[in-house]
Amino acid sequence: MQGRLEQLFNESINIFFTNEIDNIIDNVAERNLCGRLAIYMTSLLKKYRLDDYFADPEYNRKQGGRVKTVLDGDENIISIQCDLILHSRGRFIKNNNLIAIEMKKSYRPETEKISDRKRLRAMTKDSYDGIWSWNGEAHPEHVCGYLVGIYMIINNTERSYSLEYYQHGELIKQNTLFF
Repeated sequence: MQGRLEQLFNESINIFFTNEIDNIIDNVAERNLCGRLAIYMTSLLKKYRLDDYFADPEYNRKQGGRVKTVLDGDENIISIQCDLILHSRGRFIKNNNLIAIEMKKSYRPETEKISDRKRLRAMTKDSYDGIWSWNGEAHPEHVCGYLVGIYMIINNTERSYSLEYYQHGELIKQNTLFF
């Protein structure tokens, strides 16, 4: 599944950087860019046998309409709203949460980047250190279990973007590409 998700993401961003180059260079808002990326991801879901999933920007709800939360490093409950997620909207217990994406412009403050990275680490954890355990029958209290977390930093002046990939709460690889 991991390989398929990475292929879906890579094909989506290739289309995104081809079709949205003017918006990116013109410094269009991050929310708009995430919405555009969601469109390209959605158009590829069937190809990757993920037709029961949704690419949702700024999605902040979980089962029962409750606000999504994570636990920070001090185990404080924090409401979250990730830039873009690929998920089943609660239809499945296992593999409900597939990809969490945070996008940031390169010139944004480092504090915002640190916050996004912490969110991706929390969202890709398998559990919250024994606070709950996934039993296959119920959704966890706090959002986690995303198979892949991706942090994308776009530098529109250098026409580059950096990608950081997170799994199991850890940074596993990073690279910089140009558009």
